[in-house]
Amino acid sequence: MTKRFSIFTSALFVAAVVLFSSCEKDDPAIDQFRANVLVAHASPDAPGVDLLVDNTKQNSTALNHPDNTGYLKVEAGTRNIKINVTGTSTTVIEADLTLTKDMNYSVFAVDSVSKISAIVLTDDLTAPAAGKAHVRFIHLSPNAPAVDVAVASSGAVVFGNKAFKEYTAFTPLDAGTYNLDVRVAGTSTVALVLPPITLEAGKIYTVFAKGFLGGSGAQALGAEIIVNK
Repeated sequence: MTKRFSIFTSALFVAAVVLFSSCEKDDPAIDQFRANVLVAHASPDAPGVDLLVDNTKQNSTALNHPDNTGYLKVEAGTRNIKINVTGTSTTVIEADLTLTKDMNYSVFAVDSVSKISAIVLTDDLTAPAAGKAHVRFIHLSPNAPAVDVAVASSGAVVFGNKAFKEYTAFTPLDAGTYNLDVRVAGTSTVALVLPPITLEAGKIYTVFAKGFLGGSGAQALGAEIIVNK
């Protein structure tokens, strides 16, 4: 086991606790004692992991960048969590973690593999007003400068001056289709042209910048959209 991978897995232990399917079938009596937790892999060059809960493997395939689990129902209480190197029985981190019921969370594994860390956010999934959607932006490109997210046609800034690991609250926007640019903060320099984004009334989204500035393939600078609700 290399020091490089150990750094990766240590930072991900928080994310690992929630990356699993329910160990029991859905049951309203059980659900009232659970939290809802989403895990997103936003570390561009990090490998995937296998996850064990109370010594039972929960995932059939590794979670890889930039995928997410969707919200998982996680039983409240103390659970034993292990992270194994994908496809092996080698445990690289183990922890007992106590979970609180009824809350919604997103856990992002971020940064390059040598410096990986976790960001844990509490998600306010209050329904938007009529004709509105809620959108949150998170800057998760490790080597990109601070950015603005702006309307391409007018330059109007929707989310302003967010540096790496910074994020906005869920913000109400009119439902519709948006053509947006990611620009170097405070300038008109376009770092990334986003594909058209359609926001549906009543829905809640997270948009995060991913990859490396100057990266290629799966590690190229881009954006990922999560439908939170």
